[in-house]
Amino acid sequence: MLQDDGSSSVTSSSPLQIVPMMSSISPSLGSSNQWLKELKSEERGLYLIHLLLACANHVASGSLENANIALDHISQLASPNGDTMQRIASYFTEALADRVLRSWPGLYKALRSTKLSVVSEDILVRKMFFEFFPFLKVAFVVTNQAIVEAMEGEKMVHIIDLNAAEPLQWRALLQDLSARPEGPPHLRITGVHQQKVVLEQMAHVLTEEAEKLDIPFQFNQVVCKLEHLDVEKLRVKTGEALAISSVMQMHTLLGHDNEKKSPLNFKHSKDIANGYSPGNDTASSSPLCSTGSAKMDSFLNALWGLSPKVMVVTEQDSNHNGTTLMERLSESLHFYAALFDCLESTLPRTSLERLKVEKMLLGEEIKNIIACEGIERKERHEKLEKWCQRFNTSGFRNVPLSYYAMLQARRLLQSYSCEGYKIKEENGCVVICWQDRALFSVSSWRCRK
Repeated sequence: MLQDDGSSSVTSSSPLQIVPMMSSISPSLGSSNQWLKELKSEERGLYLIHLLLACANHVASGSLENANIALDHISQLASPNGDTMQRIASYFTEALADRVLRSWPGLYKALRSTKLSVVSEDILVRKMFFEFFPFLKVAFVVTNQAIVEAMEGEKMVHIIDLNAAEPLQWRALLQDLSARPEGPPHLRITGVHQQKVVLEQMAHVLTEEAEKLDIPFQFNQVVCKLEHLDVEKLRVKTGEALAISSVMQMHTLLGHDNEKKSPLNFKHSKDIANGYSPGNDTASSSPLCSTGSAKMDSFLNALWGLSPKVMVVTEQDSNHNGTTLMERLSESLHFYAALFDCLESTLPRTSLERLKVEKMLLGEEIKNIIACEGIERKERHEKLEKWCQRFNTSGFRNVPLSYYAMLQARRLLQSYSCEGYKIKEENGCVVICWQDRALFSVSSWRCRK
């Protein structure tokens, strides 16, 4: 819930469990809305949750008139420049509206026909995420330590980075390897990323660092999306000790079992009213009893075939891959409220950088989770226990992270300027939390022959 001063404790008190779900909104509320503006911060936050849940129910059931009324009321309370709940409500409202607009493909495409996608802005906002949050820094420290320990004594080391976006991780590893008592190995890094400019920047930074440290080094670029990756292009050689790093990428493969058009692309809005439920997703939600994803199984089998000595995986630790809209809204509201809360504790509300991260990164993830279905829905985050089950089924066994790796992670968080971040150990894996809410997990694996 929210305090009167606008600060948020959404994640610790779990308002979705406190507030009963509203199934409808009376149209009579549209006659006078002055009282909405007089609500205190906590009351406004609770009412926004009511409205979001009710609006999502109306969207899922096809009651577009009531959904429109709810969206109108939310717009009077939400603000991308307000407190945590006002800001997050803005992006969930946009996501719900986007889902409705997809009912009319022509209208939806026309409204997006002039939208610009600037690569440099996307790169910049992801660097801001790295800077403002400690999550990736912790993941990199833990990943590097797991790789150093696995590669002890190895003379030829090959690292495959499935999301090669941040050179600082591998700069730190180069420094660690240069300090080995037995001397540094010959290091080869293969970076996978869909943007060539990102890989070129990484190659420049790392090559320069390797020259300073006098480490034999080679950087290979593979320009493609993860779902299109041909494992042969990774060029793994006999005699190399292989490590694989995946940072917030694996989940994007979970939507590829059913590549039909999104079920929201129906011909008329009447389809919803006549019983078509856009809340149902045709793609698998990966139940715990099976891997649930042929694409994922195939990919993990291919990685297993490369015989890595260690594979370290970082993922968002929340279930945003439910089959219904209401499941995903409830789970993602908790998760993103925590992330918005982190920014509330770190940056002023007027910060342009904060607004960019919220809108261009977190807001787009929310929109993908809420508005998209089928192959279009990439942000299919799942809990650590499902990833553990999936990797075990695919022939990997967990390698518990060392005490030193855990110690480094805790020290990094302690040095961070913002309180509220926590580390916990779960079955040999690291889980990074805000207050008591798990947000990201880091796990280490190797082939089980």
